[in-house]
Amino acid sequence: MSTVLVTGGSGYVASHLILKLLQDGYTVRTTIRSMSKERNVRSVLQKAGAGQLDRLSFYAADLTQDKGWDEAIQGCTYVHHVASPFPGGAPKDENELIIPAREGTLRVLKAARNAHVKRVVFTSSFATIGYGGKDRQEPYTEEDWSVLDGLPAYHKSKTLAEKAAWEFIENEGGDLELSVVCPVGIFGPVLSNDMSSSITLITKLMDGSIGKCPRTYFNIVDVRDLADLHIRAMLDPAAKGERFIAASDGKPMALFDVAQTISKGRPEKAKKVPTGETPSWVVRIAGIFSPTARQVVPVLDVIRALKNEKSKKVLGWTPRTPQQTILDTVDSLVEHGII
Repeated sequence: MSTVLVTGGSGYVASHLILKLLQDGYTVRTTIRSMSKERNVRSVLQKAGAGQLDRLSFYAADLTQDKGWDEAIQGCTYVHHVASPFPGGAPKDENELIIPAREGTLRVLKAARNAHVKRVVFTSSFATIGYGGKDRQEPYTEEDWSVLDGLPAYHKSKTLAEKAAWEFIENEGGDLELSVVCPVGIFGPVLSNDMSSSITLITKLMDGSIGKCPRTYFNIVDVRDLADLHIRAMLDPAAKGERFIAASDGKPMALFDVAQTISKGRPEKAKKVPTGETPSWVVRIAGIFSPTARQVVPVLDVIRALKNEKSKKVLGWTPRTPQQTILDTVDSLVEHGII
């Protein structure tokens, strides 16, 4: 089997991807910023049922430095570039995110080209597709790009990083192939306390942090399905030079719909889950005084419909239902003692 590199191996998505690659028989390498994380990552994967951990090796590499990347990538057939800086809050300077995201992506691509890697699968984001500009009714597709003006720093960093990747492939990529996966909000079982920021919504719904749900909407993808889509994009010849939206079937879910899914599916765990919605005008007034409410105001009542047909038709991808993903997320949060 081929040797595959996954960047950012201690992260939520990368851990699930490594787990599936090992299950599928690949020899896997992964980068971490500090080798002190290796023991913990191995432990997490072992508890998740990963076998053949002798086929997993670790390399120290940071997106902001050249050191380590050539060594990590040399001899690999495929690379999954999953690592990207993600803020705990809005940075004072957007370049704190933009520069490492863009430059780090180019570092990985240059090293992959120089090592004669066959294909890089880049984990981008729906943030590069459906944000900025005017509200629209028609669904977003892979043909769309977010409008940079006024984008939050994270969204802008992902958009500029992906655009830089496509430009590199066109101008300097040589024989290197690129496929891009653009996930929406990532949910699903957690393997440890390191989880996607989306899952914080589930924890807040369950621990009583949210009294009533604001009228916000979002799309969902299961992290296990996302890992599967990455591998399909890695192997399928039809994925060369293409980008794929990773999202479950169905319309965007309201936060209140998520709360009701938990209440109906896991009633014994839902004692603190909100049972009502807050009118948007109330949130807008609260935003005058509350920084927390103010962050929610721009996304009130905004529904971003999308199409995931390309991922299914071109790559044969079959995602789980959002309801199954939400309940599996809840079960894993309880299992790990996070809730």
